[in-house]
Order: sequence, then C-alpha cells, then structure tokens
Amino acid sequence: MPDHSQTDAASLVDEVVEKYSDELVDLRRDLHAHPELSWTESRTTDRIVEHLDGTGWSLTRLDGGGVVADIGEGRGLVALRADLDALPIDDLTNDPWSSTVPGVAHACGHDVHTSGLVGAGLALAAVHEHGLLPGRVRLLFQPAEEVMPGGALHLIRAGALDGVQHVFGLHCDPSLDVGRVGMREGPITGAADHLSVRLAGKGGHTSRPHLTEDLTFAIGKLITELPAILSRRLDPRAGVSVVWGMVRAGSAPNVIPHAGLVAGTVRMLDAVAWADAEHLVRQLITQIVSPYGVTAEVTYQRGVPPVVNGSASTRVLGEAVERVLGPHGHVSTQQSLGGEDFGWYLDKVPGAMARLGTRSPGGPTYDLHQGNLRVDERATMIGARVLAESAVTALRG
Repeated sequence: MPDHSQTDAASLVDEVVEKYSDELVDLRRDLHAHPELSWTESRTTDRIVEHLDGTGWSLTRLDGGGVVADIGEGRGLVALRADLDALPIDDLTNDPWSSTVPGVAHACGHDVHTSGLVGAGLALAAVHEHGLLPGRVRLLFQPAEEVMPGGALHLIRAGALDGVQHVFGLHCDPSLDVGRVGMREGPITGAADHLSVRLAGKGGHTSRPHLTEDLTFAIGKLITELPAILSRRLDPRAGVSVVWGMVRAGSAPNVIPHAGLVAGTVRMLDAVAWADAEHLVRQLITQIVSPYGVTAEVTYQRGVPPVVNGSASTRVLGEAVERVLGPHGHVSTQQSLGGEDFGWYLDKVPGAMARLGTRSPGGPTYDLHQGNLRVDERATMIGARVLAESAVTALRG
C-alpha cells in the first residue's frame, strides 16, 4: 500500500514554506543587511531564536554563537546544518538590503543557508505537530565556517552529533540556476590547509652569489619544486594542489636578501592523503632548500577535511530533491578544491552536502566570496523544502 503519511508530510512542508515565504525573504534580507563575522554571530543567533521559539523546537544557544534545536521522538535522528558567518569584504550590490556594516558582507550565501534552515524548521515543526514526523530532527545553526579549522568542531565538541545517523547541508552555487540542485557522490570539496615558509640565509651582492646563500634562488626552487614533488609522492587520485598566493623577498635588484616569505594553500580531495600531507610537506621543504644553505621555518595550519558524500545519504538527498523539484531538479556537479568545514561532520557520521542553485535563469553569473554576489531569493524557499524533505526521507529509511 502507498505511504500516504509521506505524501501528507511533503504537502505540509510545501504548504508551510509557502505560508512563510515572505517572512523568510525578509529574514534573508535582514541577515544580509546585518552581517556578522566568525564567532561574533550574536544578532544572527537572536533572529534564529525569535523565529523558532514557541514552534515546538527545543532550542539551545551555544557559547560563541549558534543554536542547536531538537524536535520529535523515536530512535532515528537526522541533523540539518546551516552556517551563519559573513566575510570581511565590502558589499558592492547597492541593493536596499545591502550590508550596513562597513567591510563585512554575506558574499558566500550564508544568509540564504540560515533563512532556508529556519524555513525547514518551521515546516518540520508543523509535520511533527500533525504526527507525521517519523523520528527526531536536529538543526545545527553553526558559527564560524569561514575560518580554519571551522566552527563545526565547536558544535561537535558540544555534542551536536551525539546520536545523529545522517547530516545534510546545502551550499549556494551562483553558477547554477535557481530550481536546480547540484549533487555528487564521493568527494565534492577538498581539504584545505594554509602553508607559510620563512626563509633565512646569508645575503650579499648579486655580483658575488657564491659568497651568499642565494635565498632568492632557493625561493624559486621551493615554489616550483614543492608542487611538482608532491604530485609524485602522493597518489595522483588525491588531486593534490599547492598554490602560492604570496612571495616576498628583497628590495633592490642588485642585492641578495637575507630573509624571505612564501605562503599559499595545500588542497586535496582524499582524506588519507590529507592525513599524511603535513609531515611530507615539511620534509620536502627542508630537502629542497638545504643544498643552498638556507634555513626554513615552516608554519603548517591544518584546515578542514574534504567533504565526502556518502552513497546512502546522497541517495536520500536526491530523493528529497526529486520530491521538491521533480526528476530533473538535481544535476551532476563538479568537484571543487574549496574548503568547507562540513567535512568535519562527515568525518564522524554519514551525510551529504549539495549545491543550491541561486542564479536567476538568463541572468548574470556571480562568484562566491565576491562583494557583488546576488542571489535569486526563491532559492531560500527551495532550500527550506529540500532540507525538510531530506530529514523526513532519511527518517523513513
């Protein structure tokens, strides 16, 4: 016999999200106008509590910002996550709801993530009230995704994953039309670490390099050889990438400097390779510069692991997307080496993250982490419905 309760729950989710659509758009605009940097998301936390308080959710505010909310009964427990923080860049949109905070903007879509999860929370509260929620759901409103190693660890230490069987999340994708959700089983984002190397050696005149330790030449070898050697020492399927963003040495064309600095990122798609990367990078840097008599002080900051979507969780998320958007609602998406601390959750429990289309069809394509980012606001309601459906689908097993 058909499961009418599942159909009823889906219809109720649609009804509630439609009912609150104007409120959710207003919330998204309010969050966009009042962005907060990592670990300072107190106002954002207040707004979340205001919208969910009294709806049936048990709300717990966390020290340092963020909220964990629970609802339902039974043994099954599914978590849904949104990140709250903004970026330290200027808002260039000039929309009526542009940032009112100089130098701070929601340029990664976390305002959409947060308002969408609030919408999912309102819908799931109604599903629970009507006796159609087949288990428990936990909402993770997480601070500090934009800093390494990420606020996900803060929630994990607070017990937010205790008992959780699946965790789901969405991330805005301004290269994908609204009404589409990008999905991929396996690695979807990469591990991301920061690397800086301070080099020191005897300087001197460029006419007498043999009397120096030619630090500039050593830097040149380092910035070209480290990426090349890593590609031979780590499994090529790991997708390792070393990219330098900063190279500093010297102030005159005829002077070999005595100090220099290079800094960049180390990224890869494989968690096993990521576990070995720091030791290997440190070892190789010493081997590369030592023939020139140069010393290297290495600072290696491990960031976040790759987001590796589990097969069962990806299937659940895909079924939810189909219920919301139809069979053509989800599309294949590419892997990215961008970092996302959702990977810490998947290091502990099964789950999946998908990419939520935010581009207006026929409109311009924006990029994340840019001050001109605009989103099609229908994405907030789609995100709310997909997240709510994912929870119900997962709980039904």
